[in-house]
Formats: sequence, structure tokens, C-alpha cells
Amino acid sequence: MKMGTEDKHSNLTSTTEFLLLEFSNIRELQILHFFGFLALYLIAVMANLLIIMAVSYDCHLHTPMYFFLMNLAVLDIGSISVLVPKAMANSLLNSRAISYSGCVAQVFFLFFFAGSDFALLTVMAHDRYVAICNPLQYETIMHNRACIQMVVSAWISGVLHSSLNTGSTFAITFCSNVVNQFFCEIPQLLKLSCSDLDFVQIGVIVLTCGTVLGGFIYIILTYVKIFATVLKIPSVQGQKKALSTCIPHLTVVFLLVFSGIFAYGSSAIDTSSDLDIVYAFFYAILPPLLNPFIYTMRNKEIKTALLKLFSVAHFSKTISCRVVL
Repeated sequence: MKMGTEDKHSNLTSTTEFLLLEFSNIRELQILHFFGFLALYLIAVMANLLIIMAVSYDCHLHTPMYFFLMNLAVLDIGSISVLVPKAMANSLLNSRAISYSGCVAQVFFLFFFAGSDFALLTVMAHDRYVAICNPLQYETIMHNRACIQMVVSAWISGVLHSSLNTGSTFAITFCSNVVNQFFCEIPQLLKLSCSDLDFVQIGVIVLTCGTVLGGFIYIILTYVKIFATVLKIPSVQGQKKALSTCIPHLTVVFLLVFSGIFAYGSSAIDTSSDLDIVYAFFYAILPPLLNPFIYTMRNKEIKTALLKLFSVAHFSKTISCRVVL
């Protein structure tokens, strides 16, 4: 229940740190949470690193699609690294605290990586459209310089998106420092405000939602055209090959967008702390964890590149061992 204006101002304090939501106050469960997060973090980082190494190593993967995929893997490592290490540290040290500057940094980088991630997914939809609907001009349109410009634009959009949201969030005065989430999440921080949202904050929220909605509509319309073109391909094998590069990308888009909508939509209503943690897990941790597996599950080129990578590593290790002996 919202406090009245007088009650809010009576609780006005200078915030130097925030207290995050703890998973449990039982020490054994805190240690269990630490190892659970550690396992998830190592799996996500290693899986994305393998994609980066495979694309960098195999010259056959030096194409726009895999260049974008490699950048997506970098963003996924960044996004999960913003949240999980701090949650691990708090569980291990039996702490709930995060400094004010640490909270600002967490919000900024989370939105930076998420915003860049979504912008890059939009670029990847354009790449698939040109490759399938306009294949004869693919190399002319998606040349190296154009690809680099698209990636740089995605990263810049992430910085702008993050700066606006972070600046408008921490411009408010907080009447409490208890965040009902295991990381600094904007909806939960806004609930701590001593006053109602002003026009600037509402404008930033509307702009962010509008940008995401616009990008999502663009991706959907792009795939409508792609599927219409795929249906015109005479051979079933040709259709399967075209769809094999589209379905993983579309799956990742839906996973990111709908998990985010579900999580932020639920934050607008009063829910239990356990549900808040589950919702946050689905949009903040699950996408960077699953993306590498979604893209490699039915991708023979990446599987081949990984096998080559492991073969080279094994051969180098064998040679070094023989030299030592």
C-alpha cells in the first residue's frame, strides 16, 4: 500500500546503500544458492565463450550472420556478469548490501547489455531478410563495413537507452533502501520513490517501451516476408535450410521480449518475493544461459567448428606433453 505524502517525507533519508532481497536467511541454503549460481554462471560464460572462439577460429564462419552471433555472445556474457557475481558474493558473505554507486552501475550495464542485445537481434533479422529474400545482393548490402556499422549502432543505442533509464531512475529521492529483488531492478527502485513519477520519467518509460515495441514489430514483419519467400522455395531441403537459420533467432527474440514483458508487467502489481525472483530469473539469467544452446542445437557449421577447435586443442596438448617428456 502506498504511503501518504507526509509519511513519505517523514521517511526521507540520504541513501548510501541498498539492501537487496536475500534468497534465504538459513546459512546452508545461502551456500547452496551460491553454488547454484556459480554453476549457471560458468555454464553460460563457457557456452558463449565457445561460440566466440569457434567463430573466431573457423574462417568458414567469417560471415555476417556469425559475426552478429559472436557479438551477441559477448553481450550475453556481459549481461549475466552484471547480476550473478554480486548475487553469489552476497550469498557467500551472508550480506544483502549493495552500494549506491554499485546499484547505479548495475542498472546502467544491465540496460546497456539488454538494449544492445535487442538492437542486435533486430539487425540479425534484417540480415536474415536480405540473405533469404534478396540473396543476389547479399554480399553487396551486407559487406564488412556495413556489418561493423550495424554492430556499433546497436552498442550505441544500448548506451543511449541505458543512460536515459539510469539517469531518470536515480534522479528521484528514495524513501527506503530495501529493494524487493536480488539485484537493482528499475521497477522495484521506482516503488521506493518518495513521490509520483514526473513527466521525464514517464517519458523515458514510454520511449523505451515504444522503441522495444517498434523493434519487435519490425522483426515480426520481417519474418512474415521471410516465411512467405521460404514457402516459394520448390525443394523441401531448401526450405529446411532457410528455416534452420531463422527459427533459432526467432526463438531468442521471443524468449527475451516476452520474458521481459512478463517480468516488468508483474512488477506493476504487488507479487510475492518468490515470484519476483522467478520472473527476474526468466528474463535476466535464462536468455544468456540458453542462447548458445538454441543457436548451436541444430547448427552443423558451429558444431563442426567446435569439433575442429577441440581437435586442435587436444593435438596441441598432446604435442606439448611429448615435448616435456
